[in-house]
Amino acid sequence: YRDYVKKHNLTMHINHKPGDKMMVDWNGTRMYVYDRYTGEAIPAYLFEATLPFSMYSYVQACPSMKINDWVDCHIQAYRYFGGVTRLLIPDNLKVGIIQNKKYEDPILNKSYQEMADYYDTTIIPTRVRKPKDKAAVEGAVGDCTVAIVGKLRNRKFFSFEDLNKAIIKELDNFNNRPFQKKEGSRKSVYLDEELPFMKALPEQPFELSVWKRAKVQLNYHISIEKMNYSVPYEYVGNYVDVKVTKRTVTVYYKMNQICTHDRLYGRINQYSTNESHMPENHQKFQWNKDRFMKWAASIGDNTSILVSKLFDRYKVEEQAYKGCMSLLKLSDKYGKTRLENACQLALDHISQPGYKNIKMILQSNQDLKDKNDNVQSECDMHAFVRGKDYYGGKNNG
Repeated sequence: YRDYVKKHNLTMHINHKPGDKMMVDWNGTRMYVYDRYTGEAIPAYLFEATLPFSMYSYVQACPSMKINDWVDCHIQAYRYFGGVTRLLIPDNLKVGIIQNKKYEDPILNKSYQEMADYYDTTIIPTRVRKPKDKAAVEGAVGDCTVAIVGKLRNRKFFSFEDLNKAIIKELDNFNNRPFQKKEGSRKSVYLDEELPFMKALPEQPFELSVWKRAKVQLNYHISIEKMNYSVPYEYVGNYVDVKVTKRTVTVYYKMNQICTHDRLYGRINQYSTNESHMPENHQKFQWNKDRFMKWAASIGDNTSILVSKLFDRYKVEEQAYKGCMSLLKLSDKYGKTRLENACQLALDHISQPGYKNIKMILQSNQDLKDKNDNVQSECDMHAFVRGKDYYGGKNNG
């Protein structure tokens, strides 16, 4: 059996291209952060990233191996390297790779895929149970364990921030250490030969997002983490996909973006409502002085003046809402032109006109009577002379 293994379990030297791949994995060795008051030891999981061309490495301690920490470690690794590789080679850990069958394309975690798309890199997971596919990071794990964990094993850390500062200090020493079998160090080879081939970092680092699924309720809102966000009312009853980041909440229906909101924080059960998402009859309940004045202006100058007077009459603007609403809705029944004329008539003859005055003018057609009187007065200014044929005579009998 030993002879068979020697014959068939061969290794192959692979020449890696500069800036082509970044290999990532968790280090099986744990460190600990201690609670300052209770003394409880909190496990710290070590993430490692290695560039196989230069063997330049990055290490970070995390409180968990969940997707949030996994993605954040990649972001910090790209920042440490100062660039992005063409390919990203992870193991088949469930947090990043949902499924990786032999003859099918791998199914990736959506947040992990978004991060890769943002940095313009491509995720190609290793074959299942084939650690040699990422031999560079596997080898770096052992070296880093000796160089970093070994150096820090007798120190106590009370926060992950302090632990990671110490790790970076030892990591810089590790990357600057000269190679034994060739010239230079990991960092010098990286700076001289690999960095020019790395892709540039985006201006802003990737912002981690979490995807959720929600149903649009009858009030055309969805509930995300005990906060409510409006969706166009046409989607009521449908399920939507929601992308949640630290700053925004973006809603998708069948992969099409339909709206976005600033994320709410603080008191639970707050509402973020966009008026354009409401049915027309619901929009009328979302009023303020500016909206009433815009509505009045669309009817005419006299209507605007009268509405402004109504607001001036009250100490609190909400007291004027009912009267303004009733007044302006008269345009639905009598039309904008008649309402504007009625407002002009009221302003000319009444010191403090209101809804009842305008309604009475319109019901009694006083706005039309005033107009007819003007027409009649214009007619009285002219004489109508009948011709001789109108009166008849002896010859027309």
